Amino acid sequence: MTMRHIKRINADWEFSKDRDFKNFRQVNLPHTWNAKDGQDGGNDYYRGYGYYRKKIDIKKQEGTEYWLQFDAVAQRARIFINNQQVGHHDGGYSAFRLNITDAIHNGENTIKVIVDNLPNQTVYPQKADFTFFGGITRSVHLIRVSQAHFALGHYGDSGIKITPRFASDQSTEAKVEAEIKTEGTANGTTITMQVGNLVTTGIINDNHAYLTMMIKDVHRWDGVNDPYLYHALFTLGTDDDQLLISFGCRTYHFDPNKGFILNGHPYQIVGAAKHEDYWGVGAAVTEEMEDQDNRLLLDMGGNAWRLAHYQHSDYEYQTADQLGILVWAEIPQITTYMKSGDQNAAQQLQELVCQNWNHASIICWTLSNEITTSTGVTPNLLACHRRLNDLAHQLDDSRLTCIANVFMLEPDSELLSIPDIRTYNLYYGWYVPGINQNEEFLEKFHTDHPDMMIGLSEYGADNNPAYHSEHPDQGDYTEEYAAQYHEHMLKV
Repeated sequence: MTMRHIKRINADWEFSKDRDFKNFRQVNLPHTWNAKDGQDGGNDYYRGYGYYRKKIDIKKQEGTEYWLQFDAVAQRARIFINNQQVGHHDGGYSAFRLNITDAIHNGENTIKVIVDNLPNQTVYPQKADFTFFGGITRSVHLIRVSQAHFALGHYGDSGIKITPRFASDQSTEAKVEAEIKTEGTANGTTITMQVGNLVTTGIINDNHAYLTMMIKDVHRWDGVNDPYLYHALFTLGTDDDQLLISFGCRTYHFDPNKGFILNGHPYQIVGAAKHEDYWGVGAAVTEEMEDQDNRLLLDMGGNAWRLAHYQHSDYEYQTADQLGILVWAEIPQITTYMKSGDQNAAQQLQELVCQNWNHASIICWTLSNEITTSTGVTPNLLACHRRLNDLAHQLDDSRLTCIANVFMLEPDSELLSIPDIRTYNLYYGWYVPGINQNEEFLEKFHTDHPDMMIGLSEYGADNNPAYHSEHPDQGDYTEEYAAQYHEHMLKV
């Protein structure tokens, strides 16, 4: 019997910008080749190819499968085992897995990854005001499993979806869908789900199983007030495979007049937007750095992250669950709409939803950010967003969809009617004069569209801590003007 075994293989990779590795250096993952030139304020950072190589010893066993999991490779990747291509992936922010069983042999094996962050017309993002870091920017894992296991090849997810549905104020039905990878011999095999002293089972049919567990006197996940999580242990057959999945039970909705309602009570969202980068390392952040960001948010009285403008690490979503931080999750369809990128946008949305289904912290799937900036509102753009909105609801009918709109977009645009909620990035008083136009815009929108939920997804004034003025003014980059801007927007 082969139980699941996961080994992180981040140490001692060879990296080169030469295909033949004539000039290589040892690196540990996560890694980006833009850690310095991508943070110097210019837009001339290296966008090209990078080559990674690592040797690993594998004691190959019969009746066992071996998989590689990449938590993120930015932006496009081709993976080779012993010079045989075993797969590729387009999109720099989501996890993916490859079955390498047939490509490896007993003993030493060589992994080679060809990565690029070159400009193209098919993979988002291509235009935005942040660096498109290149590299293996998150961890890599070698996974060993039995041939019968919870599916590893479905959009990089866990193979298990848990959806709590409240039957009453005190009880929840945890509905579970599990996908199994077998050789067609597991029909009739059981799956067991255990949560504390509660146990329920399901039967596999056509590589799927459906379970329901009734949780009475449910303990709700209630944001930073009480981020309570349940822990479900899933066992396939007689210990063919096991997974431990955390989930939270909560209800929420948005009200156009009362705002966000969590578990039946108004809950003010006080948040910040966060990029997955850090000074000196770029996108190759560590878990300790993400912990520091979370401490800063909580210390300033925040309770929500807009994890912009792409899928963030699973560690960040897990930590948000544990700390009670609400999360806005989005795909990198940003600034410039590309019809040739429709397929990639749908793929990245599918990965975002499937990989993060079980995170109680996530309250919305966001389809794009300021997408009309360069191309305006076109029939193709509208059609794409309708398809993405339908896909998000098809994948997950328990959460809402959202679009973040640039402040130049007319409030009567058809784009605003597509998602469940919509927000604006407002910069009156920074990019254009008139700081009071922020509240004027929001008040007029609510008056004209009283039944539509409207949110504020970005605002602010850039500042440099070296710049100061006794008479701060728009565009001067002083700390004083930025502070005045924040104080004004807090009142808004």
